[in-house]
Amino acid sequence: MTTPDTPSAAPYRFFDAHVVGVRPLGRSMVRITFGGPRLTGFASGGRDQRFKLFLPHPGQDTPLVPVEAGEDWFATWRTMDPAERGVMRSYTVRAQRTTAGGSTEVDVDFALHGTRTGDGTGRAKSGPAARWAAGARPGDRAILLGPTAPDNLGVDFRPPAGTEWVLLTADETALPAVAGILESLPERTRARVWIEVPDPEDIQTLATSADAEITWLVRSASPTADRHLTLDAVRAAQLPAGTPYAWIAGESGTVRALRRHLVGDRGFDRAAIMFTGYWRRGATEEQLVEEAVSGTGAAED
Repeated sequence: MTTPDTPSAAPYRFFDAHVVGVRPLGRSMVRITFGGPRLTGFASGGRDQRFKLFLPHPGQDTPLVPVEAGEDWFATWRTMDPAERGVMRSYTVRAQRTTAGGSTEVDVDFALHGTRTGDGTGRAKSGPAARWAAGARPGDRAILLGPTAPDNLGVDFRPPAGTEWVLLTADETALPAVAGILESLPERTRARVWIEVPDPEDIQTLATSADAEITWLVRSASPTADRHLTLDAVRAAQLPAGTPYAWIAGESGTVRALRRHLVGDRGFDRAAIMFTGYWRRGATEEQLVEEAVSGTGAAED
C-alpha cells in the first residue's frame, strides 16, 4: 500500500466557526461539531489531519487571534498576554462533511483528561482546552487554522511504497487520528492496532475496510494502574511477517519506549516509524505549549 509521500506546502488560513453540536463519546471523550459559513474552504486530507484550534478564555466571546498579521501570526501571538490571547492547541479532524445546505461541518473529538477525578492520565489538573470542551455548548465560538488543500503537511500517516502491513498504537488523545487512519486504509490491508483508554465505556466501534485486528487496553481494568499497558501488549504480540510501517502516538514516554522496542527488538527501519508525543505524564497542557513556544521541549530520541 502507498499514500502520497510528497505533501505540498499548502497554504493554511484562519476559519471562524462556532459549535453546532456536542455528543459524549463514553466517559472520557466528547465530539464537538464546528460549523459556520466561514468554514467553506477548509480542506482536510483525512487520516491523521491536524490543525490549530483557538479557544476563548472564560469571559471572552471569541478567541483573540492576530488574524490580520498574516504569515507572521505566530510571532504576534507569542507577544500577546497569555491571559488574553486565544488558547492554542493542535487537534485532529475526526470527520468533515458538507451539509444539505452547502455549509461545511468539522467534527473534533476531545479527550477530557483531568476534568474528572481518577481519570488515570497522570495529569495534575485539566488545562483550559479540556475544560472548554467539557462545557461547550452550541453557539460557542472558536477559530480554526487549517489547510486549504487536502494534500498538506498536517497529515503524517504516509506509508512508503512496499509497505505490507501497518502497526498503530494510541491512547485516547490519539484515538481520533487512529480512527481516521483506519477509515482510510485500503481493503484487506493488514493492520495490528492497540488503543489504550481510561474506561470500558470509552471503547468505540471503528469503521474500516482493512483486515485490522484491534486490541483495546483499559486502564481502569488494570489492578495496578499499569502505566505500560500498550508497551507490554506490543512486546508480547506476535507480529505479522513482511515489511511494516508503524504509526505510534500518545503519551511521550510511552511513544519513545515503543519506538525503541520496535527498532531495537523488532528490527523496524527507523524511517518506517512515525511517532508523536501528544502529551507528557505530569505536565499540564499549558506547560507543553510554553515549551513548544520557547523551543525548550525535550527532544524525541
